[in-house]
Amino acid sequence: MKSCIAIVDDDALTREVVVEYLSKQGYEVLSLESGPALRAAYRARPPDCVILDLVMPDEDGLTVLRWLRAQSDVPVIMLTVNDATADRVVGLELGADDYVAKPADLRELLARVRSVLRRRTGMPRPTPLTGAAVSNTSTAVPGAREGWFGRWRLDRARRRLVDREGEILALTGAEFGLLCAFADHPGVVLSREKLLTLSGTDPGEIFDRAIDLRITRLRRKIEPAPANPTVIRTVRGHGGGYEYVPSA
Repeated sequence: MKSCIAIVDDDALTREVVVEYLSKQGYEVLSLESGPALRAAYRARPPDCVILDLVMPDEDGLTVLRWLRAQSDVPVIMLTVNDATADRVVGLELGADDYVAKPADLRELLARVRSVLRRRTGMPRPTPLTGAAVSNTSTAVPGAREGWFGRWRLDRARRRLVDREGEILALTGAEFGLLCAFADHPGVVLSREKLLTLSGTDPGEIFDRAIDLRITRLRRKIEPAPANPTVIRTVRGHGGGYEYVPSA
């Protein structure tokens, strides 16, 4: 089945160009002019990826993004104007997976669509850097580590976090990729560039604050005290980076 991509933009010409290009690449593409149009399409069939303009009348893209994140972990690529750094920061904090500056280069947009879809459908796990034992739980991916993050266990098969009582915490594709990278390398200090690579993102494809914003968002979900993190620690000096401290 073809992957379904939704382009949400109030500009009809932008939608027409993107629909034509991505359709030629083998995708099913929905042309949607607003948040309400996306909601209606989502009820009929949730798309596999959403390309979302942030500047739209009546309901801006950030509001639509909040609604999407309350529903699912569908990958979201934001469309922003060239100098809208603040919008990119807020969008990533809210759970967007990537961004493309407008006017979008279609080849770049295609590359980013493919990248977020790869992260969603699963990527090969890197060779572990440490020798800890591999979990044999029924939900584990063969050769992959289980990983506990605070009260939450990483359920790789279902791409989510779950606690001992069965409560479920949904993850975006980018968050899932980061947690897999940490789980595979417990106690190892990983640089921002290494984390981007291990989580399935080309370090050259996203601006340098993105990894910090994603870590901040993850900490809000998993840390008992996000302002004083003990599960994903910041390591300063020698270029810095992050270290995962297993919780169980």
